[in-house]
Amino acid sequence: MPTLIRIDDPDDPRLADYRDVRERDLVGRGGGFIAEGVVVLEKLIRAGRHPIASILVAEKRLEALQPLLAALPAGIAVYAAGQAVMDQVVGFPIHRGVLAAGRRAEPEPESLLDNLPAAALVVGLVGIANHDNMGGLFRNAAAFGADAVLLDDGCCDPLYRKAIRVSVGAALTVPFARAGAAVDLTARLQARGFSILALSPRGETELADVQAAARTAILLGAEGPGLPASVMARARGVRIEMAGGFDSLNVATTSGIVLHQVVVAQRRATPD
Repeated sequence: MPTLIRIDDPDDPRLADYRDVRERDLVGRGGGFIAEGVVVLEKLIRAGRHPIASILVAEKRLEALQPLLAALPAGIAVYAAGQAVMDQVVGFPIHRGVLAAGRRAEPEPESLLDNLPAAALVVGLVGIANHDNMGGLFRNAAAFGADAVLLDDGCCDPLYRKAIRVSVGAALTVPFARAGAAVDLTARLQARGFSILALSPRGETELADVQAAARTAILLGAEGPGLPASVMARARGVRIEMAGGFDSLNVATTSGIVLHQVVVAQRRATPD
């Protein structure tokens, strides 16, 4: 069972991880992150991918959270505070009443890729700098059963509080790793036998015509610049046919369409 500690003083030093959350979001948390809300906390606990340092809950939420908190590893501190104290610590009204301080545990890209199954689906992200898009991408990756996400050096942090929230906790459950520059990310996938689909309005293949391989990687770039030519040259360019006057979609929307199509194609290629 977790260790319950009741807090009455907003200046209690044990709450340092939760102090001035928005300001800390901007400057970064080193090896830590903040997860917010009951659904996200459940994903964090159940997945067990990242260690939990502590949890801060509003007193009024404590009873309802008992079954979930009982699943925590022994010894983790659960701080319970009145709503006013919690709001003062965090720096804004925290309506969800639940925060967790986690410690990131990201594998090296080689380890992540080398431990994937023979049939695997990977999402590769290049230059995704918007946290809403990052959260949506991880949510779709989880929804369609992607085995891993690779990020290039230009991507924002999937464990930024807003990205975690938008992902509905999927950023805490889908394995991911930083894989260097975009061309290095692509090379790592090629070396492990992945068929690489690069989404671009310039793609020579319509998505509906794609025959997905057992090992497939989907590459998605930022809206506007898209994927660099060095990446497109190493992959099969794929486009989504759409009505005249439009040649692109929001990147998270694109990922949902493509993931669904690829998963269906993979199932058809390897029937039970």
